[in-house]
Amino acid sequence: MRKKLLSKFLLSMIFVFLGIQLFAQERSISGKIISAEDGSGIPGVSVLIKGTKTGTSSDVNGNFKISAANSSVLLITSVGYLPQEITVGSKSQIDVKLLADNTSLSEVVVVGYGTQKKSQMTGAISSVGAKEISELPVTNARQALQGRAAGVDVVQPGSKPGAGPQIRIRGRRSFNASNDPLYVVDGIPLSGGIDDINPSDITSMEVLKDASATAIYGSRGANGVVIISTKRGKVGKTVVSVDSYYGVNQQLGTIQVMNGAEFAEYKRESRRAVGQYPLGAATAADDAKIFEPRELTSIATGRSTDYVGGMLRAGAIQSHQVSVSGGSDKTTFNISANYFNDIGVVKMQDFTRYTFRVNLDHQINNKIKVGLSTLVVNSMRNGENLNVLGGAMQENPLGEPYDANGNLVFLPTNDGLRTNPFAEIVPGANIDENKRFRTFNSLYGEWNIAKGLKYRVNFGPDLTIGRAGRFIGAFTNNNRGGNANGAISEQFLFNWTLENVITYNRKFKDVHNVNFTGLQSIQRDRDERTSISVNGIPAESESYHRLGDASQITGANTDLIEWTLLSYMGRLNYDYKEKYLITATLRADGSSRFGANTKFGLFPSVAVGWNMSEEPFIKDITAIDQLKLRASWGAIGNQAINPYQTQALLGRTAYAWDNAAAYGYRPNTIGNPDLRWETSTTKNVGLDFSFLRGRISGTAEYYVTNTTNLLAPQPLPTSIGFGGFTTNIGETQNTGLELTLSSVNVDKGGFNWTTDLIFNRNRESIIELANGKVDDIGAGRFIGQPLSVFFDYKKIGIWQTSEKDEAAKYGDKVGQIKVQDYNNDGKINADDRQILGSAVPSFTAGLTNRFSYKGFDLSFFVFARVGQMIRSRFHDNVNQLAGRYNNLSLNFWTPNNPTNEFPQPVVTQEFPKYGSSLTYFEGSFFKIRNINIGYNIPDAVAKKWKMESIRVYASIQQPLILAEYRQKYKGIDPETYVDGEQGVGGGEVNTNVSPATSVLTFGVNLKF
Repeated sequence: MRKKLLSKFLLSMIFVFLGIQLFAQERSISGKIISAEDGSGIPGVSVLIKGTKTGTSSDVNGNFKISAANSSVLLITSVGYLPQEITVGSKSQIDVKLLADNTSLSEVVVVGYGTQKKSQMTGAISSVGAKEISELPVTNARQALQGRAAGVDVVQPGSKPGAGPQIRIRGRRSFNASNDPLYVVDGIPLSGGIDDINPSDITSMEVLKDASATAIYGSRGANGVVIISTKRGKVGKTVVSVDSYYGVNQQLGTIQVMNGAEFAEYKRESRRAVGQYPLGAATAADDAKIFEPRELTSIATGRSTDYVGGMLRAGAIQSHQVSVSGGSDKTTFNISANYFNDIGVVKMQDFTRYTFRVNLDHQINNKIKVGLSTLVVNSMRNGENLNVLGGAMQENPLGEPYDANGNLVFLPTNDGLRTNPFAEIVPGANIDENKRFRTFNSLYGEWNIAKGLKYRVNFGPDLTIGRAGRFIGAFTNNNRGGNANGAISEQFLFNWTLENVITYNRKFKDVHNVNFTGLQSIQRDRDERTSISVNGIPAESESYHRLGDASQITGANTDLIEWTLLSYMGRLNYDYKEKYLITATLRADGSSRFGANTKFGLFPSVAVGWNMSEEPFIKDITAIDQLKLRASWGAIGNQAINPYQTQALLGRTAYAWDNAAAYGYRPNTIGNPDLRWETSTTKNVGLDFSFLRGRISGTAEYYVTNTTNLLAPQPLPTSIGFGGFTTNIGETQNTGLELTLSSVNVDKGGFNWTTDLIFNRNRESIIELANGKVDDIGAGRFIGQPLSVFFDYKKIGIWQTSEKDEAAKYGDKVGQIKVQDYNNDGKINADDRQILGSAVPSFTAGLTNRFSYKGFDLSFFVFARVGQMIRSRFHDNVNQLAGRYNNLSLNFWTPNNPTNEFPQPVVTQEFPKYGSSLTYFEGSFFKIRNINIGYNIPDAVAKKWKMESIRVYASIQQPLILAEYRQKYKGIDPETYVDGEQGVGGGEVNTNVSPATSVLTFGVNLKF
């Protein structure tokens, strides 16, 4: 009996073993993949054995073959279709029907006070997601929009730590009022900007551009709206994420100035021009007549000091973030903490920021939900108003910076107006600190009153406390051995917003969709400021911390600025069968900034949309996923002027009273109670499209914006005692074309390649000014031209020896600048100035390519800004061509070098005649903004390490800049602000701009 049982057991084990072997043995599997809609074969579908790197793709008819075991699971994926997983089992023929994936069309987009499906939007909106933001380590959230959002012009000149970029959405509209967009974070409109927000906390950024989209924010949305949504928790297990990177940066060149030998020859040439140095080769005897002893020693020994190089260093950037998110059916949360530090390549410039965020949502019951978003930021910025490069560029390289014992020589030459640049970076000699604390909160409560009817209250308190301290020691170029001086300014800024929102959303008879949003809002801002400046600080170790010890108070002031905005808004969205769409908005804003007679403005907008792809005659075309035509019209007001400009204000004045000094008060400004809203009216036409199951998709927009009743100063004759007053004058216009194009180029065998292209073209022009269609030359404003232009003499060369007589006719000399006789009247005067160009580009474009293959990913982003002009203030401030201070290293004219680039140095003239004409350059550039390569550690390995996922990556930001100004004229980065900002004039490059940098970064993303 036992033998029989044993034999049966052994026999059964053999069968099991053979069955297992049969089940595990790989065999050939055939199949066909077809569309569930029309039964056609789908080519290029990826068929991958799950958990392995083995796979294939379907042919042009949808057929495929693969070797797999019975236990294998086939993962079938294709762009535009929902993925499927199929177990092989005993089947040798597997046919698959793929369902279309309409996720992109049903994707929800934040539109302000609500969301909409992409397919139902009627306004012009661009989106940038967390994926795009995370692809390059950005200091500031605004940087993530450059080249990623159509219609948005973002410029970030230089690398000064903590400096934010300038954003213009669809160009500039106003002379005097702000052209900055409105930023809305977690539903709350901000007045303090978004520079304090950690980019790693952002999940999406939506840019509202046309009047239909921005009308819900009224006057605050006149220049466009950027809606920022931060990351929130999701129902499920708690996830801990660690995101960390560290990078090193170095300057991409600097403005080149002369070395010692070049400076010596330049100084000689400046004397030859006036007969103070003989022509021909230099001699020691002749040099002794124009050079001081220390310079002669340097010439003899070959000593040359690179002061600019001494101001630079290797920079570093790092960011470390920990976040925890998760939640239950009742409560979800996301908590994050971040440390960010940016050490600039210019000494004494750095920026440090600590951020802490809590996002919490709680469902009290099936009717009521509450939540909050809390941000706490503490930052420290050094060198915001300090750049030591300017003085270093002008310092004579033949001077003596250190004595024989290595001690710093404060006056390297006998020129008392120039001190040793190295004295500026002695610890404690120059201090420029800006400390900032901010807490921004967004609290809400939602009540589902009835089916489709919801009430929401939003409250957003925003508190900022700032302190800026400045100390300048005695042994600096500012004080040249005199008294040390210091200053401190403090700001206490409190802004709050309270909004009541009611929404009604219903569908009737399965074809009529109605959504109504009503809003009542109030925003109030209180800005308190205090400042004091002193001279004669007794001990430099006190810095700016004991200003009361100083011998003299040079300034003391306090200020209070308040404003309030009261608003009402109604928006109606309607669609019929999701085919015909209409949005109508009406908003009323009342601003305390305007006159008593015109505080309120009423701003309407309407938009229509037609989902053509839902029509039967297009729906049958399988190549078309979506085709939607949109059109909108709307008017938006602008109230972004400083408070109190409508009021007649007093100013303090000094006068003599009985032969003694006294102070009194006099009228200082003219009030204008009729000052009214600046209004921008926009017409917009857009086309949204998607073809071939999402392989090609995008948006095209055309718009015209006319801005009337411009808020601008009206000049008055000074004889009446006032320079002017603020009023409404003139009209401007913006026209533009935008294109967003995305494509899936390859998706086969685990290899994926996608491309995103952004193209913007905006034309801004002045239509009318105070006197109608008449140029205002004094203000530099011209009918038909951009809001600001470069208006100056045009350099056409250098007067050559053969042109001596002709130069004399114009009062000029050989070797000096030749400018164009614009009106051909035989003389050069103010009438020969002309419009040379503008800082507004002809177009901007951004291109992003992404590749992925078996765990590896690669992306690169390039950006171009073409057709703008820049003004290089280096070419006047460091290009005096008088032989006294160091100069740009450039090709100047001599009798033996008859160039047409730069004039001959002349010691008797402080600046060249028409020297400003040397400062204008072509500003176009092409940049590789970022290259990022990463690797996702296999899940099996990650799980062994008790982690959910691991990604390691390396990136390089801005490895290449191609620009005529940089390569041909030895300049630095030509990227400049369109308007003046942060100590830099509009379209200008100056010494307040730190050199461009290239940053090599290494990072890791961990999830537990």
